[in-house]
Amino acid sequence: MREFLKKSFKVAMPLFLGLGLSIIFFFLIFRFDGFSGGLSTIASILKPFIYGGVIAYLLKTPYNWIAAKLEKLFKGKKTGMVKALALILVLFAVVLAIYLLLTMIIPALVDSLMSIAQAIPGVVTRLDQTVEQLTADYPEIGGYIEKGLSTVKTSGPEWIKNSILPGLTDALGGALGVFGSFVGVLYNLLIGVIICIYILLDKETFARQAKMIVYSLFPRDIAEKIVDEFVFIDKTFVGFFGGKVLDSAIVGLICYVFCLILQLTMGMHNAVLIAVVVGVTNIIPFFGPYIGAIPSALIILMDSPICCLFFVIFVVLLQLFDGNVLGPKLLSESVGLTGFWVLFSITLFGGLFGIVGIIAGVPVFAVIYDLIRRWVYTMLEKNKISEFLPKAPVEEKPEEAKDEK
Repeated sequence: MREFLKKSFKVAMPLFLGLGLSIIFFFLIFRFDGFSGGLSTIASILKPFIYGGVIAYLLKTPYNWIAAKLEKLFKGKKTGMVKALALILVLFAVVLAIYLLLTMIIPALVDSLMSIAQAIPGVVTRLDQTVEQLTADYPEIGGYIEKGLSTVKTSGPEWIKNSILPGLTDALGGALGVFGSFVGVLYNLLIGVIICIYILLDKETFARQAKMIVYSLFPRDIAEKIVDEFVFIDKTFVGFFGGKVLDSAIVGLICYVFCLILQLTMGMHNAVLIAVVVGVTNIIPFFGPYIGAIPSALIILMDSPICCLFFVIFVVLLQLFDGNVLGPKLLSESVGLTGFWVLFSITLFGGLFGIVGIIAGVPVFAVIYDLIRRWVYTMLEKNKISEFLPKAPVEEKPEEAKDEK
């Protein structure tokens, strides 16, 4: 009887699992809105923990580096004091970097807005002179311009009354909503920083608990593969974001030197603001340089068209250098994707998750790409098809090396 029950259980269990997975798959397809709404609710509740986890992951590498240096300094003693001191130094460095960045951006931004406001009357005057010149030289064009101006004068007040004023009312309500969202983000960030402190101080405990769960659920060989895969994921993400930050810092520094040269030779303004904008937006893969270069070029255009032309040429050359020399040098080992797959990953994850997908889509797709590649190689080896497998490097024999010498 016992043997019959064992055999029945072995036969019924795969059927039960298949039926359960089919029900889950059916639920995800036909009730996806409710499922995604539930996930959004859970994510909204756990936002402080998500923020804290992301901040802790970004600070993990500098925290480990500082802690290792302090352990050498204290010769392996006073572990709790080393962790606390390393955490204080990391947080102080982050606050200092944010403070310096804001002190560079805010005054330059205010100066830019003031210069743009001062330049607007001159632009309007030049536009009037151009219109008058066209009217004098080409009466037909002048007639069309005068007709357009009269139309604007006639229908302009009505358009402002019917369209602009209701839009301003809606914009005021939207501004209040944005302010409330901003307060919520600040609250979540504050709680996230506290959670980040707990995670960094107890990260070894969390890592050990995660390994215990993995080894308790899977056999040792499978558990070791899972742990190795997470190590590879961590290496990919840390290498990508670390290399991207270093790449953006170098690009921003080069841009600042060029803008400073234009400022000293041609009187261009806002060198610091433009360099910071170009450097920060360069963190976004592929589209980031253009996102930063377009508003920077418009700011320069309001001040000096010839400087804007030189800046556009410089940005094109800088991005060619970054995309073909600097970027591959810093990011080739961490990602290993061609330009086609980088563009594909940004388009896919950007469409699914917005700005977060644009920034994190490349390393995520790099991990997926590596998993698919290793699975394909495993199946090729299993099917004994070797012509598509990468060739191992041929080692030089000792006798041949001696003969060559």
